[in-house]
Amino acid sequence: MKAVQFLLFCVLALFMRGAFAHEARPAYLEINESTPGRYDVLWRTPILAGVRLPVVLRVPQEARTVVEPALREFPDSLVERRVIEIADGLAGKRIEFVGLQVTITDVLVRAQLRDGAYSTTLVHPSQPWVEIPAAQGSLAVAAAYLRHGVEHILMGYDHLLFVFALMLIVHSIRTLLWTITAFTVAHSITLALSTLGLVHLPTTPVEAAIALSILLLATEIARLRRGESSLTAKYPWAVAFTFGLLHGFGFASALTEIGLPRSDIPLALFAFNVGVEVGQLAFIAVVLTAWALVRRIALPDVVKQQALPVATYGIGTLAAFWLFERLAGFVT
Repeated sequence: MKAVQFLLFCVLALFMRGAFAHEARPAYLEINESTPGRYDVLWRTPILAGVRLPVVLRVPQEARTVVEPALREFPDSLVERRVIEIADGLAGKRIEFVGLQVTITDVLVRAQLRDGAYSTTLVHPSQPWVEIPAAQGSLAVAAAYLRHGVEHILMGYDHLLFVFALMLIVHSIRTLLWTITAFTVAHSITLALSTLGLVHLPTTPVEAAIALSILLLATEIARLRRGESSLTAKYPWAVAFTFGLLHGFGFASALTEIGLPRSDIPLALFAFNVGVEVGQLAFIAVVLTAWALVRRIALPDVVKQQALPVATYGIGTLAAFWLFERLAGFVT
């Protein structure tokens, strides 16, 4: 039992660390060429726990400032606007993000030039700079948003924990596939509606409700362990679809943070959603593979008996932690 309790502590510690990592929203840089050689620059850095992301935007040395930077602070970010001029144009020039290499945050860069060329690039801490290309096709835009979708779901520990809880309730692979499909369809609907501005819900209540959905699944697992009936066990696809609509608003908040390219909204939205699904399916595959390997190992009976209770209480404890943490943020 001590070994099992220690394992539970390690799992909770890992996910609690992940909970804070999940709050690290990407920075955002938008550049639009208004007249030949003149560029409107918008630079947005997230504010986490009242602290601004320690990253400084460095434009090319040959750039001349036409309009001095104007700062505006929001509850979750700091927005800086300026206008610069580059005589021979920005294409092929390098923009650096000083300090990004010591963070875990990405930067989404969108540039629109007068000749119709545009680019969308996701900059990572491992390479804290971007070179503005003369032109970029739709394939590159799709690749950037697909990668961001994958990264978002793999860092979205609350969404993954919800899927994991479903896997503990649904034991049939066929039923599980239908359940995950229902969850996918549902959050795809609300992701599109919210991102396109057709439906809007405040972020903080949505995040709190997502935590509550995980807590409710934990209680469903506990009911099954006691031999009681469970709505999720009877109609898993219906429950997954209902909560999937809610989780879609959570995905939309992440996509809203980085924005969508005006000329490629359908493509970027589709690629981001595909990325989310790729990451989700990869997580399911890893869990199923790990479970298959564990079943081949001769474990002590006490471990087998305590595995499900530990997982159940671990999920419930973590979901309750997230719920009260997010409710506190809503009140303050």
